[in-house]
Amino acid sequence: MYLGLDLGTSGLRALLTDPVGRVIDSAEAGYDNPHPHAGWSEQDPTDWIAACESAIGALKSRNAAAVADIKGIGLSGQMHGATLLDRAGQVLRPCILWNDTRSSAEAAALDATPKMRDITGNIVFPGFTAPKLLWVAKHEPEVFAKTVKVLLPKDYLRFWLTGEFVADQSDAAGTSWLDTGARAWSGDALKAGGLTEDHMPSLVEGSEVSGMLRSSLKEAWGIRAPVVVAGGAADNAAAACGAGCFAEGQGFVSLGTSGVLLAAKDSYAPAPETAVHTFCHAVPARWYQMGVILAATDSLNWLARNLGQTPGDLARALPDQITGPNRAMFLPYLSGERTPHNNAALRGSFVGLDIASDSKALTAAVLEGVAYALRDNLEALKATGTELSSVLALGGGARSRFWLETIATLFDMPLRLPADGEFGAAMGAVRLAMAAAEEASLEEIMTQPDIAETIDPRAELSEAYEAGYQRYAALAPALIADAERVGL
Repeated sequence: MYLGLDLGTSGLRALLTDPVGRVIDSAEAGYDNPHPHAGWSEQDPTDWIAACESAIGALKSRNAAAVADIKGIGLSGQMHGATLLDRAGQVLRPCILWNDTRSSAEAAALDATPKMRDITGNIVFPGFTAPKLLWVAKHEPEVFAKTVKVLLPKDYLRFWLTGEFVADQSDAAGTSWLDTGARAWSGDALKAGGLTEDHMPSLVEGSEVSGMLRSSLKEAWGIRAPVVVAGGAADNAAAACGAGCFAEGQGFVSLGTSGVLLAAKDSYAPAPETAVHTFCHAVPARWYQMGVILAATDSLNWLARNLGQTPGDLARALPDQITGPNRAMFLPYLSGERTPHNNAALRGSFVGLDIASDSKALTAAVLEGVAYALRDNLEALKATGTELSSVLALGGGARSRFWLETIATLFDMPLRLPADGEFGAAMGAVRLAMAAAEEASLEEIMTQPDIAETIDPRAELSEAYEAGYQRYAALAPALIADAERVGL
C-alpha cells in the first residue's frame, strides 16, 4: 500500500491507495493560519504534526490491515515557507508562509543582487523563502543567530517522519537559493542571504528515496515492513504528477485558493522578466513553468463572506452558459499579485458598478476577473515561448461551468475535465512514493486521468471577451499607481 501526505495551507490530507494507485481511503485534519499583522501569514509547525497523526489515526481506525502494509510514503506541501530550527532541531518561531508579504523590501533588494535571476531563473518574489530570512535577520536577529537549519513545510514533516534533513528540487526551486538549471544549491545565492549550504537540507529528486520511516512511528501505526519516504514535491509539481502533466505541452489550470496555470517542460528555459515561475519538476531532467495569481477561489470566498452567503450558493446562482462579459469588473488583487505584476502592494477593485448591481452581478464580475487574471498568466507563458493546445481544469472552482466557459473562451482553447477520481497533489505524492519504491517507469506511473468532458470556447463570444480582457488589462496600471501613492 502507499500513503500520500499533502500538507496544505489550511489542512493536511492523507490518501491511502493500493499497489496500483486505486484509492482505499482518505482523511483530513485542519489547522489555523494566523495573521498577527497586516501582510503576515504564519503557522505553528507542531500543528502539522498533530494533523498528520490525526489523519493517519483515522485511516488506521478504518483500515488497520491496509495501513499495516504501507510500503512507501510520498509528500506534497505548500511552497516557500520558512521553518527555522536550532541545533537541537527545535522550531525557533512560527513558520512564515507563502502568502506572507512582510519581506517585500528584502525581496526587492535581493532581486536586484547581480546574477540572482540568472542563478534561480526567477524573480525573487516576496513570498519566496530567501527574503523571509533577510527579514528575520533584520527584525529578529536573535532568532537568525540560532538558526541552524531552514526547512520548507513538507520537509519539516519529513524530518519528523524520518529524522532526516532532506528537500526535493521542485520545492527547493521556490526558495531563491537553488540553481534551478543545475538542480543544486547555489553558494552565491545563499551568500547573498547571509547563509551557507550547511543551513540547507540535502537534495533528492522527488521520485527518489529520501529516508526511511522511523521505527517508533512504524510501531505506533502498526506497519510491518520497512517504509521508504520519497523526496516528494511542491504542491503544484505534485498536482502535475497526479494529473500526469510531466511532458512538454501538458498542463493544467487550477482554481484553488490561488490560481495556477502550469505547463510541463522538457528543458530549462527561464524568462524571469515575465514574472512566470520556472521551477524544477518532481521528476529528473524535467521542469515546469507556471503563472500564479494569489486569489482565485479566495476572491469568491471574500465576496461570500461580505455578502453573508456561501461561495457555493453564489456560484450556483449563475447560469451554466455565459452570454457575454459584465459591465461591472473586478480586479482580484486582494493580497497583491505575482504573475505578471510582481507587486505585493497592489490591491483589488470593483469598476463599473451600477445602482442595479446585485449579488449575482458581483459574483459574475469576481469570476470573470479571476479569468482575466489567468489570461494574463497565459500571455506571460506565451511570452516565454511556451505553447499549450489544451489544459486540464482542476480545483474546487472547476465545479462552476460559468467559470470554465469564461476561461475557455478567454484562452481560446478547450478545457478538459477529468472524470471523477483522485488526480491532485495527494495522488501525486502517492505516485512519487510508488516511483521511489518500485521498478516501474515514470511513464507507467504518471498517467493522465480519463476525461469526462471537454469545455470548448464560445467562438461567437470571443470578440466580446477579448474586448473585456483589453479593458481589464488597461485598468491594472492605474491600480499599481494608486498603490504607490497610498504607500501600502
